Order: sequence, then structure tokens, then C-alpha cells
Amino acid sequence: MAEREKRRLKVVFMGTPDFAAVSLRHLLDWGGCDVVGVYCQPDRPCGRGQVCTPPPVKLLAMEARLPVFQPLNFKEQADVDQLAALEPDLLLVAAYGLILPQSVLDIPRLGAFNVHASLLPEYRGAAPIQRAIMDGRPVTGITIMHMEAGLDTGDILLQRSRAIGIMDTAQTLHDELAEMGGKLLVDALEKMGQGRLVRIPQDHARATYAAKLSKEEGRIDWNQPVLTVHNRIRGLFPWPGSWFDWDGMPGKTLRLTVHPGTIGDPLPEGAQPGEIHGVADENVLIACADRLYAVPVIKPANSKPLRGREFYCGYLSRCSGDHLLKPEPACPGE
Repeated sequence: MAEREKRRLKVVFMGTPDFAAVSLRHLLDWGGCDVVGVYCQPDRPCGRGQVCTPPPVKLLAMEARLPVFQPLNFKEQADVDQLAALEPDLLLVAAYGLILPQSVLDIPRLGAFNVHASLLPEYRGAAPIQRAIMDGRPVTGITIMHMEAGLDTGDILLQRSRAIGIMDTAQTLHDELAEMGGKLLVDALEKMGQGRLVRIPQDHARATYAAKLSKEEGRIDWNQPVLTVHNRIRGLFPWPGSWFDWDGMPGKTLRLTVHPGTIGDPLPEGAQPGEIHGVADENVLIACADRLYAVPVIKPANSKPLRGREFYCGYLSRCSGDHLLKPEPACPGE
């Protein structure tokens, strides 16, 4: 019996986007188990041309010559049977995009581990990285969880925290947490092999939910304090992005998408939220409830992204109003 327990683990990995591919890469680099199958979401149209594109996990699995499975879901018994035929000891899951039914969780001998990008029980759900930034939280992290049928409700196996900096965006935090998640997953497997992995039930009374993002959430409310605006913009960058409708151009309204910026100076006298107050140090200055917000890149609809001076030369220089501060030097040709 002892020799049988020492055999290499057979694992099935389940994940779809870049975040999951990082965990799979760490797992393959570790080499302490046999990955007998990789599951990911089906290929879907992507980009302007709507070309059907394989997800990052599939690309990595194909490169490693691993068998790939892409069921739409596990409602068909044939898909459940196909997974069972692999006889996995363990399922390892990261950002798969499906809630696994009990029929799937019952298949592996040792259960299923999930890599989740928050310090559970906080921020269960689809968008923990973005919601933590949007809420102005100072700390987040990674949880390796033993999965059960509920949404991120399983026992905690390991956790590691990471401070959220004032200039972190959803993209920068995503990339760092993806690496942390891959390393912590391997750490959990090593501890399990040593008999040192402890399951800690979550305190469900402390649970919060990180709902899926919608494009409409990107609309900026400049009536909010500047720190609230800053947190929201960086939490929604790069997707779905943050935008507002600007009436500054004569006879038209422009939809402007902004990149994360920095907190600027106190408001000029008489400034109203949402007004653009010119350009300084290549940043477009926009009034919030309490201070200016300095935006380094701004993208008008149907235009390329523009730096502050480019936006001034193409748009602000054509506007009138005492609140529009003319930058120096002037635009070329003036």
C-alpha cells in the first residue's frame, strides 16, 4: 500500500485565459506530477476580424503535447465519462470559466484544487482582482482552495498576500498574482506530498462577492472624489476601460476613453466636475469633486490613443473657455 501511495500523481488541469496558463506553466516546469489531460473553454471569435482563436491554455498544452479537451459544459454525460476515463487523482483548476458540477468534483480520488485571485472568503466570484482595486483595498492575494460545489466556498489550503500599490492596475496586479498563483499551486502539491497540507474552513460570515464586470461600469462619474475615480479607472484597465461623454467640442459630443493617471492639484476656482482644464506635463487635467485628475493618455472615439499635447492640439485648441489652460510650447504651426 505504501508503494502504491508513492506513485506519481495523475492530474487534470482546467483553465482557459493567460492567468491559468501561468499556473499550467509552473506545473509543467515543476514536473512533480503527470498531467494526463488539459481542459479549457472552446475556441471563440476574437478581435475585430472575429477570428476563432485558441485560448492561451490550449496553446501551451499543445506546445507541451498534452491532450486537450474543450467541452461546452459538463451537462452531457459523455463529457463526464471522458474525464472519468482519464482516472485523475486530482483536478487543478484556475480561471476555467465554468462552475464544476458535483459529478465532476466526485471523479478525482483526492478532489480538486482551485487557484483564486483573492484572500478568500473576500471577493468570491468572477472579478476579484478588479473589484479589490475598485474598492480601494490595500491588500489582496492568492488562495489555493479545495473545491466544492458552491462558488468559491471550499476549504482554504494555502494563502499568500500582496499589497496593492496606488498605481497598480488590473493588468499589473493580474500579472503578478498569476505568477504568485502558479508558485503557490506547486507549493500546495509539495506540501500535500509531505502530508503537511491543512484544510481550513472559510468564515462564510466574512464572504464578499466580486461580480462579473460590465462595459457600462466603465462610465466615469467625475462628481466622485478623485481617489474614488482613480481606483475605478485603474481597476477597469485595460478591460472594459473607463470613459465619459465630453461636450467640449462645438456642436458635438465625444466619447473619451482614459488611461489610469495620477491625482493632481486642488481644483481651480469655479471648476466643475467633468471639465477639462487643459494640459500640464503631457497630462490632460480633468476636474473631479475635490481635485484635478491627470490623465496621460486619452482616446477619442474612432481615433488612436493620444498623449496630452496631442489631445490639446487636435481637440482642446479648437475649444473656447477660460478654464482651458493653454500649454507651452504651443502646437506646431501656431
